[in-house]
Amino acid sequence: MHFADPLCRDCITTGPARSGRCASCGSPRLLAHPERDALTIAHIDCDAFYAAIEKRDDPSLADKPLIVGGGRRGVVATCCYIARTYGVHSAMPMFKALAACPHATVIPPDMQKYARVGREVRALLFELTPLVEPLSIDEAFVDLTGTERLHRASAAETLARFARRVEDEIGISVSIGLSYCKFLAKIASDFDKPRGFSVLGRAEAKAFLADKSVRTIWGIGKVAESRLAREGFRTIGDLQRRSEIEVMKLLGNEGRRLWRLANGLDDRTVNPERETKGISAETTFDADLSDAGTLRPILFRLCEKVAKRLKAADLAAASVTLKLKSGDFKLRTRSRSGLPATQLASRLFENADALLKAELDGTRYRLIGIGAGDLVDAAEADRGDLTGDAGLARVKSREAAVDALRERYGADAVVRGIALGSNGR
Repeated sequence: MHFADPLCRDCITTGPARSGRCASCGSPRLLAHPERDALTIAHIDCDAFYAAIEKRDDPSLADKPLIVGGGRRGVVATCCYIARTYGVHSAMPMFKALAACPHATVIPPDMQKYARVGREVRALLFELTPLVEPLSIDEAFVDLTGTERLHRASAAETLARFARRVEDEIGISVSIGLSYCKFLAKIASDFDKPRGFSVLGRAEAKAFLADKSVRTIWGIGKVAESRLAREGFRTIGDLQRRSEIEVMKLLGNEGRRLWRLANGLDDRTVNPERETKGISAETTFDADLSDAGTLRPILFRLCEKVAKRLKAADLAAASVTLKLKSGDFKLRTRSRSGLPATQLASRLFENADALLKAELDGTRYRLIGIGAGDLVDAAEADRGDLTGDAGLARVKSREAAVDALRERYGADAVVRGIALGSNGR
């Protein structure tokens, strides 16, 4: 198997290595792979994104374990790699994280700052190619097919330069996975974090995947893993050893997707017009709550947050999902779909409140959240009847007036009735 000369990720030169180091700058961060310069699909993932930004902005935190998250009853949004060595991880309850790493510095998340940095990273990506598919605030797929002449470099070299720019100009680091399809690119980006750059080619794909758990495949959680195990599929190799037809007979249409991914077949394109699937807001309480008089005002304020975000994004929602987490961390989600598209907090709350009432069975909850889904263009919003056309006009006018006052005088300038804690409607 022929390997081209390694590419140094620090000085971005290609040439012979000396004792595993770049002959030009001495760096050990070399990228060599027989398919390196033929691959163009990449997954970009910012390393410990929130924590990296906080450490960038406060150098005194550089060598300390850092957790970004809520109070003791919240969860870890992210943590630095030092904290991870103590067993801390994202979505861990804060009390467990602090038990594992009691000397960690804890910082509440600043989502506006993180979103701003995320946009800076994305802007650099768009300088490489218009084919950028954001997955979240800190990760994206890119397709660099056909950009070799533009950048006078292979996709691998272009991405190495991009990673250097992110570090030099933005002050955080990224990890990159390069392959021939999205599935393998995303897997590759996790190989060597932080500051990783890993390549997965066609020739090695099946062998590489064979001994991996089926959980490696997107969408396979604990329940699906158990179901697949009952059919004899514990590793990806178990799927590879059966024919596509056999797997489909056992698992239906989902079986075809799993079989194809298991065999390194993924024809999904990088879609720069990927739609937002949902807008949500949630909060964790200082003490577990069970009564409607306390929960309903909190839910209404969350509906106002979601409505504000819908309006800012020029979107409307046709479904509502209520999220509740009990004191023993069991999660309940309840949804209503097929609703008239809306941007109005009152309409979101009307449906969310009905879902909440059905769950007020004495269970004490530590978290409540509301999600708006089935998103459509804002032009489709609130065309239907509430209590007649005049009623709809009044509701829209009232919310517009509240929005304007809050925009001018701050979020607490106007507090709606239900948000004050009234049990009535």
